[in-house]
Amino acid sequence: MKKRLKTRFGVQLGALCGEIRADKNQNTTDAVRWNRKMKNRMINLTKATLLSATLVAAAMTSPIPASAGNPNPGIFPVNAAPGGKSYGQWTAAWWQWAVSAPAGQNPWFDDTTGQFAAAGQSGQVWFLGASLGGSVERSFTIPQGKMLFLPVTPWIFGSVAGDCGASNPSVTCDVPTLRDSAAVAATSVQTMEVSIDEVPVQDIRRYRAISPDSFSVTLPQGDVFGLPAGTYTPQVADGYWLMLAPLAAGTHTITVHVIPNPSFGGEFRVIYHLTVGTP
Repeated sequence: MKKRLKTRFGVQLGALCGEIRADKNQNTTDAVRWNRKMKNRMINLTKATLLSATLVAAAMTSPIPASAGNPNPGIFPVNAAPGGKSYGQWTAAWWQWAVSAPAGQNPWFDDTTGQFAAAGQSGQVWFLGASLGGSVERSFTIPQGKMLFLPVTPWIFGSVAGDCGASNPSVTCDVPTLRDSAAVAATSVQTMEVSIDEVPVQDIRRYRAISPDSFSVTLPQGDVFGLPAGTYTPQVADGYWLMLAPLAAGTHTITVHVIPNPSFGGEFRVIYHLTVGTP
């Protein structure tokens, strides 16, 4: 920043020249000191901001730079298209994955240790399993080079979730109504906290994502909803989600803590202990 020095006009020369030079020298000295002080403040502020960014970025093999629209390096901004899909498209893909395994071995519904984390995983994105509402701690190994799609508060409304259709035959499925209901549930959350290797994720509410269209899910025999095996539509997804760049090889801990509106469930915490191995 620059401090503009006022210049005196209309003064007589001669006897006043010495005074003018003294004033000018004093003002210049004051300006230099002020500029130096402000510069040091800016340097200290920049260092503090970059420290948090560096800690997260160090855990990533391909950190995404922090920016005004995305304060978290290593996490794709919500308007990005990692792997060629929007965040909203990944929410639909996550739900299709989450309900594809039967009860008793489902990585979302009833995995208390991480033993089912690899079920149904394929491609360049690894889905993390979230929780149905209870707190859980999971440990597992993932291949190196995988992006991670992390559900913070995932919601599905539709024909398999008790809202209409096969799971509630008395109600006809209407996609706009399902979207409105999902939005109420998603945005009612009271607290969301996520940390990656003990570094907090900033401004999680930036990362709300909605499935762009209604979608179908295919349920196996013995599915988590208790419906006959088959393909069901429509469903819509909503909530808060994070797409992480691939983590560096080694061990990592991701913690998710959520306090929802009491009308939509209870407080929960999910802790993932990840070992990133070779491809």
